[in-house]
Amino acid sequence: MSKIQINRLTNANIYMDGNNLLGRAEEIQLPQIKHKMSEHKALGMIGSAEFFSGIDKLECKIKWNSLYPEVMRKAANPFKTVQLQARASLETYNSMGKLAEVPAVAYISGTFKDFPLGNIKAGDNSEYETNMAVNYAKLIVEGEEIFEIDILENIYKVGGVDILQDYRNNIGA
Repeated sequence: MSKIQINRLTNANIYMDGNNLLGRAEEIQLPQIKHKMSEHKALGMIGSAEFFSGIDKLECKIKWNSLYPEVMRKAANPFKTVQLQARASLETYNSMGKLAEVPAVAYISGTFKDFPLGNIKAGDNSEYETNMAVNYAKLIVEGEEIFEIDILENIYKVGGVDILQDYRNNIGA
């Protein structure tokens, strides 16, 4: 029995506000979760330590493979939140071949920070990259919640466990 298992995630589809955008995006860069850490040092300690103090801003980038008016209409409005879904198929392999193939779904909500008019070059398809300020992100793999972050509601769940519950209770939220 093989001890090595390899996961591969090589393609995806994007949905915007529930609309299927199959074949329209070339690449999506999902938010990177960065924990803010604050240094603590005090008399009597032989060193300093860092502790969690929040989450850095979340951003998402999408490279579109052409001009899509329905996408640009949404990107042009900085006051309207857009909901994105990136749906993929996560494959697991070992020495015997493919063992499993399960859904991996990222849910993102936010507002577009910019919308390009694009570059046009003779004979080449134009590309358009949009950047989104994200206020909500969630990842589900095979029906299991990996994490959920809602910046505006002070929600941070890991594996379905609300790790900010005590914090919200303590501040009266």
